[in-house]
Amino acid sequence: MSIRWFRTLRNQILVVFVMAMAIVMSFVAVMTYNMVASMLTNNAEKQIQQTVTQASGRVDALYHQLDMLTNQVATNAYVQDLLLEEVHGQTTLFHQRQSLMQVVDSFQAYSNGIDAFELYLSNERRLFPLNEASLSERIDDRWIRKAEEEKGRLIWIGKDRDKPGYFLALRQVNLMNRWFSKGGYLLVRIKPTYFEVHDSMMESEWMIVVDEQYEPVASNYPGHEQKLLSQDESTFTVHQQDYIKVHHESVETGWRTYMFTPVQMITREVSALRLALILSAGLGFFVFMLFSYLLATYVTKPLIRLTNTMRQGKDGELKTIPVRSTTVEMNELNQSYNQMVETINHLIEAVYAKEIVRHQSELKALQAQIHPHFLFNTLEALYWALEEKDEEELAEYVITLSELFRYTISDQKKDDWVSLREELDHVERYLYVMQVRFGDRISWHIDDHNEFNHCMIPKLTIQPLVENAILHGIGNRSEGGVVQVRIEPSDIGNRLSIFIIDNGIGMDQKTINGVFQQAYSSQKGMGMTNVNKRLQLYYKDIHHRGLAVKSERGEGTCVYFDIPMGEGVHDE
Repeated sequence: MSIRWFRTLRNQILVVFVMAMAIVMSFVAVMTYNMVASMLTNNAEKQIQQTVTQASGRVDALYHQLDMLTNQVATNAYVQDLLLEEVHGQTTLFHQRQSLMQVVDSFQAYSNGIDAFELYLSNERRLFPLNEASLSERIDDRWIRKAEEEKGRLIWIGKDRDKPGYFLALRQVNLMNRWFSKGGYLLVRIKPTYFEVHDSMMESEWMIVVDEQYEPVASNYPGHEQKLLSQDESTFTVHQQDYIKVHHESVETGWRTYMFTPVQMITREVSALRLALILSAGLGFFVFMLFSYLLATYVTKPLIRLTNTMRQGKDGELKTIPVRSTTVEMNELNQSYNQMVETINHLIEAVYAKEIVRHQSELKALQAQIHPHFLFNTLEALYWALEEKDEEELAEYVITLSELFRYTISDQKKDDWVSLREELDHVERYLYVMQVRFGDRISWHIDDHNEFNHCMIPKLTIQPLVENAILHGIGNRSEGGVVQVRIEPSDIGNRLSIFIIDNGIGMDQKTINGVFQQAYSSQKGMGMTNVNKRLQLYYKDIHHRGLAVKSERGEGTCVYFDIPMGEGVHDE
């Protein structure tokens, strides 16, 4: 993609729209995916935790069923009577022990998880089954002591060492007719499948139930359970597959039920969500790109038509275009262009006509240039005539007047800017000429600062203000006055302040306001107006632009303005 392709307005609009849509859709997709994925994961973990809790509750129910069944055997009247007789020293006969077998077998029929009951006397001698054996030969003594400490509660022993895979549980039989004293022991052997709770487990999902000794009671894990139970992290890897471990501890038994679920099962819905978001984002991006292209083309088509029309203007052919766009902005742009074309065509015709007039008037302009030279030559001749007649004073006035006219009307093609020294010399000559009229009634003082002589100033800026000071200030006083031109550095930046001060009749505030209103308006006829306009034109960057006036009735007037101190600083 070249830079030239991107420089068109249509393509810029298309790229900006597409980028904005891509950013927004990416942000929304990421936020939606994270939020929904987190929600699905949390719900899956809660569901797993609920499953583990339910499985633990089922184990508790089976354990409670085992406890109830063994309690019924221990409290059976026939069992109680036989044990009571043994405590009183009466030996149980063979037929009584056979009858005891029928009683125990009837209870065993209530549960398919119990493999056998074994009844022992208080001296740990076996009463049932019929073969002679001792309880201490079947289990460790610590379990017997624990059963005595529990006073009749069921004690879970764990795996049967004589018959691996089976489990043993023990409880002390208390004689109800003998103050619940110890009458013997009831040992029960449980089948390995009694606590199985994995019928509803998914493939690769494992559950392990361990007792208080952390020994497995039920498990569907095909390997060694301790490998899984030893994992401390809640998420770990087995057989190159990630698993989540969740457990629940029973309050009644203290047993723990562990469930190991593949992470893939939890994130299965998240993967489907990711695919759905990608497909939706892709479809949305394509639709948005199509509509963006159509919109960009629709917006830029009138501009292209206008550009082609304006390009024809380079060959001198300015034509209007029809206003037929459906958008208000384009209609206004077309109307403005048509008005501009009409104005330019009109100006071209006017300039063409003026050019003809200009050529016709060039000859008259050349003839008009003779008049200033005629005036200067005449004044020069008058000067020499007065010199011959020893009229030196009048001759001096004539030569000063000639220089005054030469400064004012000559050098029409010269730059309108002069040095401050040249402008002050012109003011000096003007005051000298005005002394002819006013005589001793007028005097003046001009500051002479050689360090500021190089500063440039618009031509004829100070002299009209001095003229106003004489004609409207000092000239209205019978005794005359003094005109002072003072130059000093300004307080505002690198500038000079020029003051024209007279001790004439002065002005009140109303008159000053009238002067300002005229000086800042478009009216003509007053020197201050022209000077003020020129200052505003040339010094656009000055903070206090234009003229300023201070005056009081009977106290004189001060007119001042600022110029840049730098040499040649002006706006063309």
